[in-house]
Amino acid sequence: MESRIQRVREAFASGRSRPLRFRLQQLEALRRMVQEREKDILGAIAADLCKSELNAYSQELITILGELDLVLENLPEWVTAKPAKKNLLTMLDEVYVQPEPLGVVLIIGAWNYPFVITMQPLIGAIAAGNAVIIKPSELCEKTAKVLAELLPQYLDQDLYVVINGGVQETTELLKQRFDHILYTGSTAVGKIIMEAAAKHLTPVTLELGGKSPCYVDRDCDLDVACRRIAWGKYMNCGQTCIAPDYVLCEPSLQNDIVQKIKETVKEFYGENIKESPDYERIINLRHFKRIQSLLEGQKIAFGGETDEATRYIAPTVLTDVDPQTKVMQEEIFGPILPIVPVRDADEAIKFINNREKPLAFYVFSRNDKVPVGWELTMANTVLTPFRISVPAY
Repeated sequence: MESRIQRVREAFASGRSRPLRFRLQQLEALRRMVQEREKDILGAIAADLCKSELNAYSQELITILGELDLVLENLPEWVTAKPAKKNLLTMLDEVYVQPEPLGVVLIIGAWNYPFVITMQPLIGAIAAGNAVIIKPSELCEKTAKVLAELLPQYLDQDLYVVINGGVQETTELLKQRFDHILYTGSTAVGKIIMEAAAKHLTPVTLELGGKSPCYVDRDCDLDVACRRIAWGKYMNCGQTCIAPDYVLCEPSLQNDIVQKIKETVKEFYGENIKESPDYERIINLRHFKRIQSLLEGQKIAFGGETDEATRYIAPTVLTDVDPQTKVMQEEIFGPILPIVPVRDADEAIKFINNREKPLAFYVFSRNDKVPVGWELTMANTVLTPFRISVPAY
């Protein structure tokens, strides 16, 4: 492992990843890979997550193609030195800010969107002139294999290296020194990565999960709110880091929300959800059992059906959920939506502020003062869907 990383570091030290022309060539090659090997990529994602071709394309490939177009268009401007404001110490100097590559970057991908979450930071790292070690998630074995096969065919094999494997390989990787580490996944693993990075004072970008709440105000378009909540919650079988984790609303709204989400789910997936080509499955048996256990002792308003053999868990809504129960103590990361009754917006604000800050937060209201109140109170919380921004330099 150490020798492989050393070879990548030597390739970076050669300087060939720095020129703008080289970066653009590599990014253009990456775009060709996505376009020319689309079927291979979509087939791997489908095999890992039971995802339809349309869903895989719209949720993963479109994002990457859009990211590549954006970077290719703007990179010449981004790499250009920018004048800096002078002060007393620099007034006689020529002062500017010149973006520089960091060096060798480690990217540890996630399994819930195994292509886009690995490729998006790779695009940023290449654009910035870095060398990269790519570690796809071992839980999506087919996608990891495709990445290991395709990337060397299109990118510089010395500068951009894929290392596959499980916990043992990742642990060994984290013993090595990198110039930046990017990880998407659970908080528990994020702590391990940060601890390992601290030994080398390596900067990290951690995109971790959390319990992202929805607040449904009585003054809102309930049809629109429930449709959007259902789409965000049940896409990818709930295995999305910014999926709505639970709903806060006044008790009088519970039954209406349940009914409207039920109708929306039927529209999205048909009468027989289990047979729908648009409804995915839980990634593995361990996660299936974890999510299934969250249903114990809960009041199921609709859904709740499970099938261990196929790792199927139906879109589910829970009502009158006690905040102290297990389903409210951890990120669900599955197709279960608890509804927690609160008296009003003030109680909802207090409820959320008493817990760890979420990754995203969704407010549904016609009253402009409601989201303003949230923004003032939730100063460090994202009020709109979070998109990871890779620090390119």
